[in-house]
Amino acid sequence: MKNNSMYDDCLYLELSHHTEDRVFPLHTSIVLFLMSYCDTTSIKVFLVPNEDTDGSPFWKKGMPANIPTNILSQEELPPVVRSCRLPALVKKDGNFCRAGLAVVLRHIIQRTCDTGCNRKDVSELLGFKKTCLKACAEVSQWTRLCEISIPLAVEGFLKNLRDQRADIPPEILHLEHKFGEPVRVHNDDKIRRQKLQLLSKEKNKEPIEKGSERLLGCYSDRGADTARDSKKENKDTEVASLELRTALSKLTVEQVPTVISREQSCIRKVKTADLPPLEHVFAEGLYFTLTDVVLLPCLHYFFVSVGDCRDDVLKVLPLLVRWYQRIQKVSGVKRAAASCGIHLLNLPVALPSAAVPVLSSSDSEDDQAETTDIHFRGGPRPTMNKLEENGISAKFTSHPCPSWSLDWSNLPVAVNPIEGKLSSERALRKQQQLDNIISIVTKLAKPGDTIVDFCSGGGHVGIVLAHTLPSCQVILVENKEESLLRAKDRCDDLGLNNIWFVQANLDYFTGPFEIGVALHACGVATDMVIDHCIKALAAFVICPCCYGFIQNTVKSTFPRSQKFKSVLSYKEHMVLCRFADQTAVQLPVERRIIGKKCMGLVDLDRAWSAEEHGYTAYVSSMEPDSCSPKNNLIVGTSSDCCLNLTA
Repeated sequence: MKNNSMYDDCLYLELSHHTEDRVFPLHTSIVLFLMSYCDTTSIKVFLVPNEDTDGSPFWKKGMPANIPTNILSQEELPPVVRSCRLPALVKKDGNFCRAGLAVVLRHIIQRTCDTGCNRKDVSELLGFKKTCLKACAEVSQWTRLCEISIPLAVEGFLKNLRDQRADIPPEILHLEHKFGEPVRVHNDDKIRRQKLQLLSKEKNKEPIEKGSERLLGCYSDRGADTARDSKKENKDTEVASLELRTALSKLTVEQVPTVISREQSCIRKVKTADLPPLEHVFAEGLYFTLTDVVLLPCLHYFFVSVGDCRDDVLKVLPLLVRWYQRIQKVSGVKRAAASCGIHLLNLPVALPSAAVPVLSSSDSEDDQAETTDIHFRGGPRPTMNKLEENGISAKFTSHPCPSWSLDWSNLPVAVNPIEGKLSSERALRKQQQLDNIISIVTKLAKPGDTIVDFCSGGGHVGIVLAHTLPSCQVILVENKEESLLRAKDRCDDLGLNNIWFVQANLDYFTGPFEIGVALHACGVATDMVIDHCIKALAAFVICPCCYGFIQNTVKSTFPRSQKFKSVLSYKEHMVLCRFADQTAVQLPVERRIIGKKCMGLVDLDRAWSAEEHGYTAYVSSMEPDSCSPKNNLIVGTSSDCCLNLTA
């Protein structure tokens, strides 16, 4: 399939069978809503029907008229797109794919800004420092809510309605709870002082002097319920509109409007901790961002679907209702919604019922983990002793190819890691790290195999593999666009045609592969890569990193293996993880030895977990040890292959 030369990017969206009033899956509706809001016309859209999609023309009424659209079958998709979950966006050269909701949405915004449209409301969607929904779902609560939790919860709610009356999803209740949390934004001290001055002016214009605590106390009496106070809904008062005016000003001018030219001296002397909190105007605080764009279609269809139960639901979700009504005041939102067939509701703002804090599943898991082990003793030695008493100690298998090395001096410059802007000393260590991984991969790989470099960064591992194994297809999977673009530039210089680039969170890569590699995959990323390889029945060669960032997540809990779980609690395992990071060369030798043992135990737990899934796995050390403070290797295969697995 050839791309139209007018379009640098082609976007592939899922089309599935839905009712007449909800045409697309939520992810597709969200993408189209953003494109309409941004007036994006330089991206060609392809709708890809699912197996359950019939030939009804309902989808046409949900498509913005100015967006060119074609229907495409699964078989006609570009090969790199068939390896990813939709939505996915591919550059016209066909080997660089952006996949996943957050990644695709951010690129649409950046692409719109790059065309010179000079629309501040579009650029501001990325938020302060342009980081809105940039972090992956595993480390960012907002990305997890917007990309996974809320869309899945609403889709599930809509599906359950067909069978029975469904309860409000806990994810929606959790979002309501988050809307009641204090707002933290850049320069909020200034805005909070303006709010305090307006509160003072409201109170019969009394000056706040030494007894300013009296006013603050009066405010605090109702401060916790400010967002829920029906009087605050009077949009004619200055205080009620301060946050809203501040928020909307961000879309048109650079600075917050000054309510009063200068605060009273007594206002300036009030401690920051004593200032009144700001109320949520939009999802993440004061400003309309990409987060709001994602949540609007989700919550709209949720509110539409509750039908006869709407009044009861609105009483439970007063903050979300206020947000839903307020977001319609943003210029361009109603126009964009109408062009996508989303007919926004005019909901009555209900008085709140008694609010019950709702914890996310990850919060409750963490709290439970913190309280389950009443006999917990801190420090690495008690934990290691406990393991040794149960016959568990760090085990390191000899490296199968300890002296293997590439002839770096005869390789093209663009293959050498020094091309990645590393110093000569770091480049040498990086070469040694690559030698350790590539030596094992070359023993495992067969012609025609697909090798995936997860968490690839600038592509140090994947580029060398693509160059040295031309009969294999190499795929770089990385969430950071800047790193992946650097890797692509290097590959273009080399003229490599057996390498693809996928900017996505790991879960959005779904293609088959035979070998997975990762060099210094941080924290739980190592466990995600191992799980992904096991699911694909692929071998893996992984060098972990950042053990201190390991923690329970929705998908991964620790310890990993049954052997470790039978001995250690979560908190005891976390002790091993924290001390496993103490291997830096500047630390005392004794601490580094303990750190290495803790590294070995954490990775042994990972290897044993893989063995419980039918793998042969072992932990080894890189040669030489000095190539990295984090020099462990976890190697796993679904069969013994040709590796030396003897200790």
